[in-house]
Amino acid sequence: MINKVRSIQSSEKKPSVLVIGDLMIDHYIWGSATRLSPEAPVPIVNIKTESTTLGGAGNVVQNLVSLGAKVTVAGIIGNDTQGIQLIELLENEGVKTNAIIKDNSRTTTIKTRILAGNHQLVRVDREVTDAISKKLEDELTDKLITYINDVDIILLSDYNKGLFTLGLTQHIIKIANEHQKKVIIDPKGLSYEKYKGAYLIKPNRKELADAAKVEKISNIGDLEIAAKTIFEQTETEFLIVTLSEEGMAILTKESSKLLPVKATEVFDVTGAGDTVIATIAYFIALGFAVEDACELANHAAAIVIRRVGSANTTIEEILSDMENDKMNNLLSNR
Repeated sequence: MINKVRSIQSSEKKPSVLVIGDLMIDHYIWGSATRLSPEAPVPIVNIKTESTTLGGAGNVVQNLVSLGAKVTVAGIIGNDTQGIQLIELLENEGVKTNAIIKDNSRTTTIKTRILAGNHQLVRVDREVTDAISKKLEDELTDKLITYINDVDIILLSDYNKGLFTLGLTQHIIKIANEHQKKVIIDPKGLSYEKYKGAYLIKPNRKELADAAKVEKISNIGDLEIAAKTIFEQTETEFLIVTLSEEGMAILTKESSKLLPVKATEVFDVTGAGDTVIATIAYFIALGFAVEDACELANHAAAIVIRRVGSANTTIEEILSDMENDKMNNLLSNR
């Protein structure tokens, strides 16, 4: 598989991905806190610096761009200053933003984290999570029709912020299937019926347990029982379940396979799920089998969880990680 990836990399073939999702800004405020407020038993933070970055579906976009994909982004944001800033952040990544709609009735989602040193003291969210209107559903669908036929794969990044109504989600999947485009989904929420007809769905362990309404998932048997419920609800072909430090599982209606985690060190799992779904989409769009795409995504996740904060990786880093893993296996088998 290493040779196949290198061959595609040398050909400079770039898959085209349409990302539809909940777009947001992550805002960080760093400072120091050495005393408590006389007004309440809370620390006083003396601000030193601030930064903003893409969050939510935007992190998936950044992962795809880092891998080398051509990306078009679609979603709903507020018609506000933060919305303008979000568009600028996306365009700085070199992605197409013409399929993003600005809505006067919503605010652009911003998650502000205040940190003293390395300790997060509080997170303040500014958002509207009400379901979008039928009018917005139709407006967004009209925009998407222009792009769906021209991309290699469609990725839905659902953060449960009101974008993916049953009507819109089903309409997107129907149009994609009519154009023979695979839809892969990073899901949220307790009901997966709206994802019916998608090619691949990637929950984490807790998300799967909640959606399947099972108490816990401790082993492959539990996974298969929970997965059966989701297959019945969605008729999806593949269910990929991320299992944190245990790796990931690939499930179909007929089979299941565990891929052990590749990381030797774990510093921060923030954003690892976004890396996994982006890497799977990237390689499926290039024609890789799902199992091979997941193997590559497993290596990508291993790279980013060795780093602090949401991180991205590259094809070259994935290849290097695979070669190191191969060498370690050879040495251990001597």
